[in-house]
Amino acid sequence: MTDADIRRVRATPSGPSEGLDAHAVRRAADTARRDARAAQRDRRLTDGTVAAVANAGFARHFVPRRWGGDEGTFAEVFRAAAGVGEGCASAAWCAVLWAAHGRFAALLPEEGQKEIWGEGPDVRIAAALMPPSGSASRVSRGWLLQGEWDLTSGVDHAQWMLLAAPEADEPGRPVRVFAVPRRRVTVHDTWNATGLRATGSNTVVLDATVVPDSRSVPLAVLLAGDGGGDAPRCHAAPAHLAGGLMFCAPAAGAARRALTVWNRWARTAAPGGVRPLDRASVQERLARSAAEIEAAELMLCTAADRADVGAITEAATAVNRRDATLAVDWLATAVDRLFRTGGAHLRDAEGELHRHWSDVLTVASHGALRLEPAAEAYARSLEAHGGGDA
Repeated sequence: MTDADIRRVRATPSGPSEGLDAHAVRRAADTARRDARAAQRDRRLTDGTVAAVANAGFARHFVPRRWGGDEGTFAEVFRAAAGVGEGCASAAWCAVLWAAHGRFAALLPEEGQKEIWGEGPDVRIAAALMPPSGSASRVSRGWLLQGEWDLTSGVDHAQWMLLAAPEADEPGRPVRVFAVPRRRVTVHDTWNATGLRATGSNTVVLDATVVPDSRSVPLAVLLAGDGGGDAPRCHAAPAHLAGGLMFCAPAAGAARRALTVWNRWARTAAPGGVRPLDRASVQERLARSAAEIEAAELMLCTAADRADVGAITEAATAVNRRDATLAVDWLATAVDRLFRTGGAHLRDAEGELHRHWSDVLTVASHGALRLEPAAEAYARSLEAHGGGDA
């Protein structure tokens, strides 16, 4: 399927997702915006925001239908997470990760899936996958897992964990992923970042615990996706085909909202009756930033549709990685320009624009969105396919 085909699919109206209802997503965005100040202060989402995100259906979005999930699309979760990101990027970050981690857990053995979703699909799963940490050693019918993992976003509100650890006794120390009940880990309050401040991306510690084989899978399987012919598309897609664009969704929503907040300032008359927007320099910055935000979101929507309906190829994966890294860079550039153009009061550390600015720049600095490895993968895919595109 060509990109022209994908654009035609995208232009065709589709019904709302069963799990990501537009009204519930809007309520989640409104709740997240209302609670943002408290969430920033406490460095974790409020219970009200978590409940609203849960009601919107993020956790169940990629869960297999046999467990009551939706097996939804990447386009749906991107749009929904961007919508929540308009209210609070931290809430959107946790929401999209809870969705993504359900997609990974769907690649566990059947018995392990039943342990997680046997009583329902709305299970929030936190994860610490990159870089792997701790250690795992083979024991009878399972693995002895222990260690410490940093940056586990949303862990305070999770019910399960996915933890990646190298096999201590195997040559080359291949990495496996283990599903562990949240109650088994100890959370250390270590998250105090300037951006995505309310994600509660704390450190977790697990004392020596036996994890059965049914709750373990090689990391390589999670990254490659389910290659079985009958697997739903959301489980068959390799991680890099859709991972970057999902990371970008909170930044897309926050950038959109930053533009709205900035426009309100630009249209307000200063003492003397002159509006900032009446100045040519401000008009130019508005035009550039608005265009960059719109272009980034269009590119990410096309990448999401490519992940949903395009051929699963190395070239398509490389294009999506390329586009996610460039799109988030455009978003960061646009919002930074708006922030630098705004007046002193608009840049107040407690103000809404400052929150969106720091959130977008923090998303853009994430290791999964680094341009260098994405550019290398893209260049190599062109060489491998004679210079063709996805």
